[in-house]
This record gives sequence, C-alpha cells and structure tokens, in this order.
Amino acid sequence: MELRRSLLCAAVILSTAATAPDAPAQKFITVTSTTSTEQSGLFKHILPVFEKKAGIQVRVVALGTGQALDMARRGDADVVFVHDKIAEEKFIAEGYGVRRLEVMYNDFILVGPKSDPAKIAGGKDILAAYKRIAGAAAPFVSRGDRSGTHAAEVRLWKAAGIDPATGKGRWYRETGSGMGPTLNTAAGMNAYAFTDRGTWLSFKNRGELVIVVQGDKRLFNQYGIMLVNPAKHAHVKKDLGQAFIDWVVSADGQRAIAGYKIGADQLFFPNARKELAPTRRLE
Repeated sequence: MELRRSLLCAAVILSTAATAPDAPAQKFITVTSTTSTEQSGLFKHILPVFEKKAGIQVRVVALGTGQALDMARRGDADVVFVHDKIAEEKFIAEGYGVRRLEVMYNDFILVGPKSDPAKIAGGKDILAAYKRIAGAAAPFVSRGDRSGTHAAEVRLWKAAGIDPATGKGRWYRETGSGMGPTLNTAAGMNAYAFTDRGTWLSFKNRGELVIVVQGDKRLFNQYGIMLVNPAKHAHVKKDLGQAFIDWVVSADGQRAIAGYKIGADQLFFPNARKELAPTRRLE
C-alpha cells in the first residue's frame, strides 16, 4: 500500500510539473558577424553593456562576411554586422536586408616576417608590396574564405594586376579559416598575411611577424549593420533586432565601441552618421 501511495504521489508531482506554466523565456537575437569583431574582443566589451541596458541577449555567430550573409539569406539570423560594403549593398538590393547603416571603421595592414624576403617593410603602397611579394615568390597566407578581409585582399591583388592563384601550392596558401587561425599559420610559416588591425592588436602568437605595410588609403575598413528583412523571413525578431541596431548607432553604442582598447590602442573608430541615429534611448 505504501509503495502504491508513493507511486501515486510521484505521478501527481510529474503531472503538475508537466502542466506548470513555463518560466519566461529570455529575449535574444542572433547576429551573424565577422571573425574580426569576435576575435578582436569587441563583442565581449560592448555586448554586456547593451544586454544590461536592453534586457536582450545577443548570440553571435562569427563567420567570414560571405558566410554571414549567406546565413542571413537563409533566415538563420536577425541582424548582420559585417565589413564588405559591396557584398552588403548586394544583400540589400536582393531584398534580404533592411537599410544598411555604417557603424565603425579601422584599417587593414600587411604583416610579414622580420626577415622581409620581399623587401617591403616600412612601405605604404599596398599594390607595390603585392607586386614585390609575387615577384619574389615570398610565402603569403590568405584566409581564402569569402570573408570581408579576403574580399578586400583579392580586390587589391586584382588592382595590382596579379592573379595569386598562379602561385597556389607554392608561395600562395589559403587556409579557408578565420583571421586568428590564418595569422597562426602565417606565424608558423614566417609568411606574409593581410589582416584587419583589430585582430592583429589582440593576436598574441606573432612569432617573427611584424607590420610591414600600413597607411595606404586603400586599406580603409568600414563595418556596416543591417536588419534581416522580415518580409523574406517572418520569424525574424524585427523589434529586438532593431533595438540592437539602434543602440549600436546611438551615442551610447558609439561610446562603447570607442572605449574598447588594448593598452593604448583603440581598435575601432565609430562613424555612424548622426542624422541616422535613433531618437529613442534605451533606459
């Protein structure tokens, strides 16, 4: 009898638990972004500020820009935060995104071994540097992953009149991975690599690598943000995603971005246009 009573009590408890109202689900959005924003440490710096203010959790999927946009095209994200203006404008033109806003910028740099086999250290002309690397068949490691960084690198090779594919398997190597792993490969091979400055400043395993070319105006690196179009994917969290975008381009968000430094070095420089900033503030 006691066993029967115990089993009956257990069944009642389980039934009550099964029918009890669920605890309120935490509000969250999914943001597809670049490996540079994650691996540089920017998101670890700014997201807690937003999440505390808005009560919205941001789940970041860090990929190359091309993959981040593809994920958003499939409806697997609410917001895209990337750095390839040409690809971003195409995304908008195809109807997958709502209004691209500029957020911040930094620059690309070329790093390479201290031994500098291509003899380019200290230069500011990235096209001349690429020509010397190709001419010397000096080891060069590329992301090769359709990221914003890779797209910029490829455009510069083309502008220099060089097809690096002719050097594949010899002096030109592709990792098919993010910026951090690519820099690790370059450090291991004592090779040149094209990188964003933010990831470089946060990168510790430099080995013999140093900055060899910087300061060319062609190396400007702009970041943009877009809401995924809910007309394409009805499940997109329009209001929550827009709240994040509004904060990023607001004075508060721009201050948070500007405040991220490693030592004395500021990694990203906010440049959201003031006339596009939201009028409402998150309290």
